[in-house]
Amino acid sequence: PTTPLSSRETDRLFALIRQLRADGLAIIYISHRMSEIYDLSDRVSVLRDGTYVGTLERAALSAESLVQMMVGRDLSGFYTKEHAAYDPGRVVLAARHIGDGKRVRDCSFDVHAGEVLGIAGLVGAGRTELARMVFGADPRSSGEIHIDGLPVDVRTPLDAIRAGLVYLTEDRKAQGLFLDMSVRDNINVCACSLDAHPGGLLDRARGKARAAAAIASLGIRVGDARRNVGALSGGNQQKVLLSRLLEIKPRVLILDEPTRGVDIGAKSEIYRIINELARSGVAIVVISSELPEIVGTADRVLVMREGELVAELGGHSSEPIEQATIIEYATGARQTLLAAA
Repeated sequence: PTTPLSSRETDRLFALIRQLRADGLAIIYISHRMSEIYDLSDRVSVLRDGTYVGTLERAALSAESLVQMMVGRDLSGFYTKEHAAYDPGRVVLAARHIGDGKRVRDCSFDVHAGEVLGIAGLVGAGRTELARMVFGADPRSSGEIHIDGLPVDVRTPLDAIRAGLVYLTEDRKAQGLFLDMSVRDNINVCACSLDAHPGGLLDRARGKARAAAAIASLGIRVGDARRNVGALSGGNQQKVLLSRLLEIKPRVLILDEPTRGVDIGAKSEIYRIINELARSGVAIVVISSELPEIVGTADRVLVMREGELVAELGGHSSEPIEQATIIEYATGARQTLLAAA
């Protein structure tokens, strides 16, 4: 229930839940977010693949036992950055002075080959708006974009895709997937031109083979690729959407809330995919509201506040990537502390 809520709204919801529990109401709370389970639950029951696995009392609850019950295996090294220490390659994406004068103001940044760049900030800070302007999904009044050193006039998503820049939306159901179409068609929708014969007929065998390869590569759990994507779990839907983007062979991949609304097993698989793409040289941007995810996956982090980039952590910066530091910059506390000093 907290996916679309801000931190303040979540706190209010939790206070209401605790009050209802104190009044004697029985509550069933369903969440993929481990911290919420720990904070609210007296008992935790786990389902995996539609089957009841077991129940733990709050006193016996631990992260290790709960994770193993949820995914059926140990997830040690959950956020391991397998793509090696920070040693950036060439600049693939250079964004300069991006803005619309309102939601986003004068934002400039680079992303290197093989780098995972995190963008953090509070809800409403402008992270998604910045990404959508770079991708051409939202209009901007200023700014330049360079891909591999060459200027690119990105005014529409098609311009971005042709330049090798793709964007995974934060809302897969409303803005990403065709829910009433099959898994196969959702994977192939951006690659249809590759399957077209003269006269406009599609080579369906090629599309079928492509979808089968993507399903195997990304571990998409679906018995039949002709099944509607809307019937899949959130994690499998996200991997279908990601597989569609990867068929474009992008040079830059922007992931906006890549693990929102997916279970912990799917999160682990998505992190594996991010690592593999980084090792292959793709320049990756990860936007996330989950600070452990940002800290655990990014080589370098930019912090946004009120439409502006206000800090850079990690990489060659003198400041390490830490949750407390991100929060201080995102809320303005770090600038206040520096001013007081």
